Amino acid sequence: MDALERAVREWRSTGRPTTELRASDELRSICAADTRTALAALEDDRGFVTLTAGSPGRFSPADLTAVYWLVGQLLGRPVEQNVQGTVLYDVRDTGQDVRYGARFSVTNAESTFHTDNSFGAGVADYVGLLCLNAARSGGDSQVVSGYAVRDDLVARDPRAAEVLARPFHVDRRGGLRPGDEPTVRYPVFGSHGGGLVIRYLRYWIEVGHEKAGQPLTAEQVAALDALDRAAAEPRMRVEFAMRPGDMLFVNNRWILHNRTAFEDHAEPERKRHLVRLWLAR
Repeated sequence: MDALERAVREWRSTGRPTTELRASDELRSICAADTRTALAALEDDRGFVTLTAGSPGRFSPADLTAVYWLVGQLLGRPVEQNVQGTVLYDVRDTGQDVRYGARFSVTNAESTFHTDNSFGAGVADYVGLLCLNAARSGGDSQVVSGYAVRDDLVARDPRAAEVLARPFHVDRRGGLRPGDEPTVRYPVFGSHGGGLVIRYLRYWIEVGHEKAGQPLTAEQVAALDALDRAAAEPRMRVEFAMRPGDMLFVNNRWILHNRTAFEDHAEPERKRHLVRLWLAR
């Protein structure tokens, strides 16, 4: 953390935007052992890792975001999260509603278990979340292994697992560029390079099928229900609250994550505020 703090201190003196800060070769060398440990956890172990930026108050929100930006670069390459090209994405309740086109990330509603960018041409390998402010109540993070969920379905409901390996229509949810269709078709359980790749946010699938004029079949609904039940079983998941300064990184190819609904503080400066990164290996 001392090396990161020095890098941020040098960056601050330049007055440049956070996204122009680059992890130097020296920083990568100093942090190499810790980076290998984190990547091993993401790829070969539990599929997620939590980090903290030291004691509360050590960094200002701007400096904390810069530390997080550097840590993200040590783990992967930041990629754009929308058609506007945003790479550091603010996750906070803006009063919008998913029923009218908003993403769950700008509401206080429970998101349900999902992977990020399930409608995108490429799946982000890792998703990062930095907590700047926690909610007054709720907003807990939950993660579950997609391998465990799939294996559970194969054992208990193999038909559902088969259905989930077939393409569904997925709403592109604000990810449209000129000439794009409003939906794309992907299976929930896919693969790449011999490994599992999950593309899933149920609401995007339901809306996608409505937009495509192809209502979900009873078999498809039953398969999605079975997936949701398996992911929601307490024995399958890890649940925790993020506090200011905490950073969470998950393997977005096979970890499903969820954020519970929350109630926010009344004061604007205290409202729940996370910053999201999408990273490519």
